[in-house]
Amino acid sequence: MEELRKLEEVQRMLTFVQSRGIPTTSSPDDCSCFLTKLILLLVQPCGELDLGKKCSLVSEYMPKISAAFLDEASKWLNGEGYEEKSVENALQLACSNKPESSSLDNSSEEMAMVGLDAMQRANSTLEDFCRSYFMFHGMDINKPQSVFQYLPVLSFTESYIYQLDRLNEKTLHAPSDEMNMLERGSQTEGQWLISRCTNMFKSDPFRPLSCLLECHGLLTKRIQDEFKSGEGYWALERKLCYALINKTEISVEDVIKAINQKSFDYRVLNLLLYQLRGEEVNELHMEFLSISEFLVEEDVIENNFNILRMFVRTYGACAPTVLAKYIAEAEEKYNNLLKMLDPQLSLNYRRRCEEATKEGGNMSAHPLGTWSIPPLILDEEFYRSSLLDSKTQL
Repeated sequence: MEELRKLEEVQRMLTFVQSRGIPTTSSPDDCSCFLTKLILLLVQPCGELDLGKKCSLVSEYMPKISAAFLDEASKWLNGEGYEEKSVENALQLACSNKPESSSLDNSSEEMAMVGLDAMQRANSTLEDFCRSYFMFHGMDINKPQSVFQYLPVLSFTESYIYQLDRLNEKTLHAPSDEMNMLERGSQTEGQWLISRCTNMFKSDPFRPLSCLLECHGLLTKRIQDEFKSGEGYWALERKLCYALINKTEISVEDVIKAINQKSFDYRVLNLLLYQLRGEEVNELHMEFLSISEFLVEEDVIENNFNILRMFVRTYGACAPTVLAKYIAEAEEKYNNLLKMLDPQLSLNYRRRCEEATKEGGNMSAHPLGTWSIPPLILDEEFYRSSLLDSKTQL
C-alpha cells in the first residue's frame, strides 16, 4: 500500500508540473520522472524551512553540485569512502616548488585527503599512541586485530593533522616582512605556498576532516573542541615565534596556554578511540594522559614552539629555574593521578614509559626518564648564523 501511495503522489505531481510546462511533454520519461521526484522532495516538510528558504538554498548551492561531487557522494553513500582514492590524487602538501602543483578543484578542497609522506611521518606518533594509550581501553597492543580494527581512522586522522602542522611550520619559516606582504594580498610567484598556508588557517582547516568523521558517526563536541585547541595552538605558535624573531614582547600566559594545547592530536585520537569502541570517556584517564603529554622539544633551528625558548625570552638566564618549577608541579600532579589508576594499569603504563625512555637512549632509573635542560641560547640569531656557517664550510 505504501508503494502504491508513493506512485500515486508521483503521478499527481507529474500531471501538475506538466500542466505548468515543467518538464515539457516532449522530454524523455527519465527526465520527467527525475524532475517530478525532485519537486516532491522540495515540498516535503523539513524542520522549520519554508518553501522560500528551500528555493534560496537550491539557488545558492546547486551551482556547486557538479557531476564529480555527486559521484563522490554516491561512493560515500555506498561506504566506499576514501579507500578508492589513489595516492596520486592525494593532497601532497609542500612537495613541489611550483604553484601549479597546488591547484585543486573545489571538490578536492572540500575533501579530507592525506599524502603518503604525511602518513609515513605521522607513523611514529601513531605507534607511540597505540603502545601508550591502548592499555587505557583494555586493549592488547600485541594482538594485531586490536590494532588493525581501528588503524584506518586513527592513521588518517593523525596524518591529516600532521599535514596541517607542516603547513603551519611553512608560515613560521617565512620572514616577517614577507608575511606582512602576503597579508596585504601582494605576492610573487615564489610565495604561493606561504600564501596558501596563511589563507587555509584563516578559514576552517579542520572542516574536511570534521565532515568525514561526522559521516562515519564519530564526530563529537569534544573532538571539535580539540580541533579548536589545535587551531589555537598553531595561532599561538605563529604569534610567539614571530615575536621571538622580531624581538618583541611575548606573554607568559600565551606560552602556558600553548603548552596545554600542544598535544591536542593525542587527545583527538584518544577521543576517537572511545567513539570507535562505543565507550564513555574516562575523565581520570584523560586528565592523567594530558599531564604525561608534557614535552620539551629542540626546535630552535626551525623556529618552532619550544617552552625553554619562550622562557629564555621572558626570564633570560633564570629560565631553567622557572622551567624546573613548572616541571616539578606537573610531575607532582602526574604522580598523584598515577596513584588513582587501577594498579595493573599503573604498572603497565610505567613499564611502557621505561620502554620509551630506553628507546630514546636514556638509561635513567626513573620510568619517565630525567629532565635534561640544554645550554641556553640567549642570542638565537647568532646561534643560527653560526650553525649555518659551519654547515656551509663542511
